[in-house]
Amino acid sequence: MTFSIVATDGVDVGVAVSSKFVAVGAFVPHAEAAVGAVATQCYANPKLGKVIISMIKQGLAAREAVERALSQDVEKELRQIGAVDIRGNAYGFTGRECPEYAGHVTGHGYVALGNILAGPQVVESMARAFESQRGELVDKLLAALEAGDRAGGDRRGKQSAAIIVLRPGGGYLGLTDVYVDIRVDDHPDPVAELRRIFKIWELTLLQREDPLDVVLKKDVAGEVQEALRRLGFYKREPTGVWDEETERAFRNWAGYENFENKIRNDDKIWGSLYRYLLEISRR
Repeated sequence: MTFSIVATDGVDVGVAVSSKFVAVGAFVPHAEAAVGAVATQCYANPKLGKVIISMIKQGLAAREAVERALSQDVEKELRQIGAVDIRGNAYGFTGRECPEYAGHVTGHGYVALGNILAGPQVVESMARAFESQRGELVDKLLAALEAGDRAGGDRRGKQSAAIIVLRPGGGYLGLTDVYVDIRVDDHPDPVAELRRIFKIWELTLLQREDPLDVVLKKDVAGEVQEALRRLGFYKREPTGVWDEETERAFRNWAGYENFENKIRNDDKIWGSLYRYLLEISRR
């Protein structure tokens, strides 16, 4: 009993979902980088997600994969499924026995779907938000989920939310395909909490800073030294000169905060990291 959106932009694949159900992220989203993504919901059969992904990987389009998987399910009219393949083919299925309101909207590269919703405006709002939001796939998925939440979402209430976005080599230090993977398993406002955690994830793990959003180390040396001193990483009085000791203290702080992938080997600091350092040093 859930609302979700499944999508691809031809590079990333992902699912965003929310429900009045504990840990919805453990059951609804299924995805494989460079292959596709699936949401299995209503009286969910998570096995279908793996089967559909496997069929897409073998070359089937999203619709054919879903239809073949459901043909083996005697309770398919209780199921709701959205699927996309990496080529942008999208297909939604809402079984006749899914509790009202239940429905889906399909567009190029996405399916917005849900059941036990406040009304059709939930999936319609998600589709509009997805199509109008600029940015990467993760931005479009989050915008769609927030739009569905504002439009009434699950009419029973709120409990959990999740988002997963996969990109080949797009994960931590390029060692995984997990670009974003966040779950809010039990919270009074899970979609808002998902957005809050995403901001931390983005700052810590995503490398998509504006190339113009930088500061020169020499211009902020005194501020950074003072901030690092307050946090216990710089042991001297600020000199206003960015020297080896300042560089070492800054790198130690960045590693402590898990920002090692945001360290630059030049004379600049990312603006996002600089602002965060000043902010936490003043708390």
